[in-house]
Amino acid sequence: MTKTAFLFPGQGGQFVGMGSQWAAPLGELSAILELADRASGQPISRLCLEGPLDELSKTVNLQPAILAVSLAAAKAAVKNGLIPSAAAGHSLGEFGALALAGVLDDEQAMTLVAKRAALMDRAASETSGAMSAILGLPASEVEAVCELARHEGQVICANFNTPVQTVISGEPRAVAAAARFAEMKGGKPIPLPVSGAFHSPLMKNAADAFGLILGGIEFKSPKFPVVPNALGQPVSDPVRLKELLRAQMTSPVLFSATVLSLSQLGVTEFIECWPKPYLGPMVRKNLPPDGPKATIKTAG
Repeated sequence: MTKTAFLFPGQGGQFVGMGSQWAAPLGELSAILELADRASGQPISRLCLEGPLDELSKTVNLQPAILAVSLAAAKAAVKNGLIPSAAAGHSLGEFGALALAGVLDDEQAMTLVAKRAALMDRAASETSGAMSAILGLPASEVEAVCELARHEGQVICANFNTPVQTVISGEPRAVAAAARFAEMKGGKPIPLPVSGAFHSPLMKNAADAFGLILGGIEFKSPKFPVVPNALGQPVSDPVRLKELLRAQMTSPVLFSATVLSLSQLGVTEFIECWPKPYLGPMVRKNLPPDGPKATIKTAG
């Protein structure tokens, strides 16, 4: 029997009109967008379907919007007969994975994401930060250039996306210095259009505040394996899942390890809960070359 993993994206793949195929009056997206509007106090429904893109892309709006669309995509996939054997997300996407697995209900997940987005947005406005993707270098070399650049400030590897794609995060001068060192080694740095140094120690205050919010939410045992980003291994203990959800705000996204863990669980079909390919190419680059052939497709 085919084992299927549902994957939920984080920020970065947004576009105006995303999820419109699921937004009919009785479609999967409509009710979830109403949740997003209530939880955030923002016009997520309008921004998601009509834009403008610059407003949609603000952290405080974007995180609830992405969760809404990815949950709608997952529900549509299940309605079409796909059965999840496991789930994972990239950063923000972990909330969708937890909701699909029954650890959180949709309203809990949306409420948490709305509060997380507001905390991260506030942290970004209070502390200057930057992020840059480094292409073409192994993670060990990117870690080395971060070490070289720390005379300029804090900078760490924040996303281990593929064996040769690592995102760095930290104080702007230090990120810029690390990017220069990476370029000297043959890497290709690409500055990311983000408002803060996400998945770095600069998010500590936001993570501490979010931990207090998480303390008041009951997490249930997952119906199937969930692989948290901060660990890259399956976790079934609800208390541990809660701890890792807080930890991921300041720790790296171990996406390569996450995909490898799913493969080791026997997953050979990956369903990206998004209208068009976004995580899929990264998944393909992380799969073992000598492993079974895998199918990767979008819910849309």
